[in-house]
Amino acid sequence: MATKGQYDEAARMIDEARRIVAFTGAGISVESGIPTFRGAEGLWSRYDPKILDLGYFFAHPRESWEAIREIFYDYMGANARPNAAHRFLARLEEAGSLIGVITQNIDNLHQEAGSRTVVEFHGTAWTLVCTECRDRTPFTEHDLSELPPRCTRCFGVLKPDFVFFGESIPPEAWRESERLLGEADLLIVVGTTGEVAPASMLPYQTRAPMIEINVEPSRYTADRTDLYLEDKATVAARELAKRLGIEL
Repeated sequence: MATKGQYDEAARMIDEARRIVAFTGAGISVESGIPTFRGAEGLWSRYDPKILDLGYFFAHPRESWEAIREIFYDYMGANARPNAAHRFLARLEEAGSLIGVITQNIDNLHQEAGSRTVVEFHGTAWTLVCTECRDRTPFTEHDLSELPPRCTRCFGVLKPDFVFFGESIPPEAWRESERLLGEADLLIVVGTTGEVAPASMLPYQTRAPMIEINVEPSRYTADRTDLYLEDKATVAARELAKRLGIEL
């Protein structure tokens, strides 16, 4: 658990920064009820990862969609809500000190918490993209009881608008992430192990000091992190908010 002195120092760093960038991973959303993919309790312990392989999806769209609907829409969509850590970052943006969030998550919780500048590095489950005409629409406009869902314009198969295995990171997400990191004077990393490439390389794209919030050390802790807060994301958010006078 992080110490009082570490939280005091982290609050000082945040208070003095003017161009903060946050980089978030699955750990920030765990307390919103969204399980991680990896680990003993992760989704891949219950589902075969092939459901998110692009080749398998095109060959077996109905089978893929049955699992996708259960994971991302029946469960996550119905239960997940922003937590204190999402709200903390949104409040920093409202105050003018945070210039953007780069997230590996596809859950839309940063936006629901009030964040406006969010780079969804791996895309989003909130929209569906047509595999034929590339039209994008909110998933709420489609009846997911009939699988696979079809495009209303061309009847092509719809796919969640996030990066599958076998797909590249959207170029615009790369460009905007690099732009934000190039302007940053402080990087706050929350809830990511640093194991998923190429997102894992992003903290090395800036020389700004880095605060890391994680429940256990990541690949960044020893050689990239300047201040490590070993706590749950919501615990850290509340401790920092208290010191900074931020209402969550």
